[in-house]
Amino acid sequence: MKTKAAICWKPMSDWSVEEIELDGPKPGEVLVRNVASGLCHSDEHLRRGDIRLPEAAEKEYGITQYPLIGGHEGAGEVLEVGAGVTTVKPGDHVVMSFIPACGRCPSCAAGRQQLCDMGAFILAGRQIADQTARHHALDGTDIGVMSAIGTFCPYSLANEASLIKILPDIPLDKAALVGCGVPTGWGSAVYAADVQPGETVVVVGLGGVGANAVQGAAMAGAQYVIAIDPLVWKHEAIEVFGATHTASSMEEATELVGQLTWGMMADKVILTVGEAHGELIQPMMDLVKKGGRGVVTAAGNMFRTDTTLNLCELTMSRKELVGTCYGNCNPRYDVPRLLRLYMEGQLKLDELITKTYTLDDINQGYEDLRNGRNLRGMLMY
Repeated sequence: MKTKAAICWKPMSDWSVEEIELDGPKPGEVLVRNVASGLCHSDEHLRRGDIRLPEAAEKEYGITQYPLIGGHEGAGEVLEVGAGVTTVKPGDHVVMSFIPACGRCPSCAAGRQQLCDMGAFILAGRQIADQTARHHALDGTDIGVMSAIGTFCPYSLANEASLIKILPDIPLDKAALVGCGVPTGWGSAVYAADVQPGETVVVVGLGGVGANAVQGAAMAGAQYVIAIDPLVWKHEAIEVFGATHTASSMEEATELVGQLTWGMMADKVILTVGEAHGELIQPMMDLVKKGGRGVVTAAGNMFRTDTTLNLCELTMSRKELVGTCYGNCNPRYDVPRLLRLYMEGQLKLDELITKTYTLDDINQGYEDLRNGRNLRGMLMY
């Protein structure tokens, strides 16, 4: 079938919206008609080349990562299934998880679906089953897809392992958010930070992920949730998610956190900026109390390893510094759980969507993301 898609042909190029040819599903694969796709910062990393398949891997496996279709935060309706698919059928509503979950590898068996071995395939951008392409330019060029799903297209062709069936009465545009940003932020507070009732929590960076870290901390019972972002308009917007205080920088927040905690500082600090840099780590850890925990949720350039950190303080104050993928959530458990909380009025999703865009407007959407105009922008098909 022919359809349109937003393609990144090479790093640092704009998204090109053009017609492509899409194959039908092979064994284990599913064709989904997308309703919506979130505009996540991870696709900006991919567009810039900060997160990409190393050239050595491209040569070893004979795969060229670019061109590829972006998007990894989507939801839609199943149109067609390939042979052997058992968990979904045509007409089912599904959320796509950017981390597939096979349910059989050691990580999945240990309850760590966010570390599923199938995640090794998501940078390659090809189909999980056979590492070939189902998306093609009209001149025949194979096109990869972000996280093996590629939701910047009205249709996704994905492996069954990437799809999570949901109830049909859940609005699909809101369900799309739970493919990445919501569990990543919410889980960063609830699971990775392990926020406990009465604790003081700081969240640094207030995009879609940061907003959900704030509401995850509030739902976990934090006494104080201090939200930090240099953009003042976000300070008022974040209050609805449970922030009790706001600040424009980590430096500004230091005195505030000290006053609130009688000098002990925060129990947990969560870094959810658009791009993690090594020089942010020590200021983040300065906000962490003795025996407290810092959580790095933000993704950084995968080719940089420079970090500023006082190792003596880390040791002698017994502070913890941890990373998290997908907020340590298990997609097959937590996606339905979060959507149930939304339908019961306990989790806020409507308030996350600042502006919607058409596929043709995707470059404007990412300009708005880079300029901090949205909590979460959303493509609507």
